[in-house]
Amino acid sequence: MSDAKDGEISRIVVKKYDRFSRNMREYLNITNELDNLGISVYSLSEPFNTATKEGRMMRNNLLNFAEFERETIAARVADAYNTKARETGFYQGGKIYYGYVPERRTINGKTGSVLVPSDKAEVIVKAYELYKKNDVSLANVIDYFKENNIDITQPSKRSKTGRTNMDRSHFSRLLQSPLYVRADKEVYSYLSSKGYEIIDDVSAFNGVNGLFRHTGTDGCDYIKVGYHEGLVDSETWLAVQDKKSHNSKFSNNLTAKNSWLVGLVKCAYCGYALNITYSYNVSHTICWRYYNDAGYYRAKGCLKKRLKLRPDDVEKAVFEAMKERLESIKIAKKESEKPDKETENIKAEIIRIDDEIKKLMDKLANADNILFDYINERVKTLHSKKISFEEKLQTKSRKHKQIDTKPLEKPMSRWKELTVDEKHDIAITMIDVVYVSDENGIDIKFSI
Repeated sequence: MSDAKDGEISRIVVKKYDRFSRNMREYLNITNELDNLGISVYSLSEPFNTATKEGRMMRNNLLNFAEFERETIAARVADAYNTKARETGFYQGGKIYYGYVPERRTINGKTGSVLVPSDKAEVIVKAYELYKKNDVSLANVIDYFKENNIDITQPSKRSKTGRTNMDRSHFSRLLQSPLYVRADKEVYSYLSSKGYEIIDDVSAFNGVNGLFRHTGTDGCDYIKVGYHEGLVDSETWLAVQDKKSHNSKFSNNLTAKNSWLVGLVKCAYCGYALNITYSYNVSHTICWRYYNDAGYYRAKGCLKKRLKLRPDDVEKAVFEAMKERLESIKIAKKESEKPDKETENIKAEIIRIDDEIKKLMDKLANADNILFDYINERVKTLHSKKISFEEKLQTKSRKHKQIDTKPLEKPMSRWKELTVDEKHDIAITMIDVVYVSDENGIDIKFSI
């Protein structure tokens, strides 16, 4: 195009028009510009006179077929990729995974690329170990690598040097990827609870292999156990996911300058966030804070625009509840470990479901078609409930193992000296959500 604009070209000759372009819009846009420059496109195989309307129609029909063929080929390639991704744990190419390099291997009689750890694998392991700690942010992780002169660059076609430095967004994606986890049964339960389609049976989650997260032709993500070995143990990976899920509750434009409970406080009725507004006296010497309900402005609208319950009172009550929560955890640790009441109830419910399933299965032998269908449907429902209870039990067990109150005890003891941001960091570590209403008061859902 540069030569054409400089007047160095009078005609472009191609074997077939689809060699010039297989996209009708692209072809017409380019040839329109070439026509304005007095340059024609000539096909050796299809010598239509494009100066006539009949010739242009024939050319456009050929290009339409070429575009259809291109899209068909692309769809077939995508289907083939999706099929192979579902059937095997080989690396499918394309995306470059940090910490791994592909290596050709034969597994189960099939040859393909398997990811093996590269010299960057230690960066991944260290990043997970650091970020798992309560008081460590993504910025702290990056600072650690810089201070220790650890290379955290990755290949990049866009950079002039062919490499680019990893930033917080890169590390955030790496710390969410199931590629690096040595996937076991708890990871299976976690991913199931997130709604992923899991291709392999739970028995394939052996605590050794990592996972691929692929996007299917329907646009939904699914999980496939890979042939590669994971880099991070499941306990660490799950702890990082729990931490990231807490942090993801807050959008980038939310700051803790107005309240250390920002992003956590929601209306008990509509579930929308409560935002803080201010009111001043005439001389602007006194300031009052109020909660405005974001749900009030929605289509259906909530009960009221402004709550009588003040942010100061909520913050005071939540802080007292946080202290009590820490104290109860410390007391529980000193006592002999006993399953809590909720855990015992869940276990009892699982046993009850197992008994009912067993009784229903015993009736199958003598069941007619109608009864068979009923039993089959009931067993499916019970099995679904059982899986849900087991996931809840495993989540409680995992969180119970991971609770370490020491990093929280010291800052909680000097609460008044902390900045609003520091208080906010502690709050999101301990709390999932705080539901507030004038009628029912304050309901705190703790995450520990």
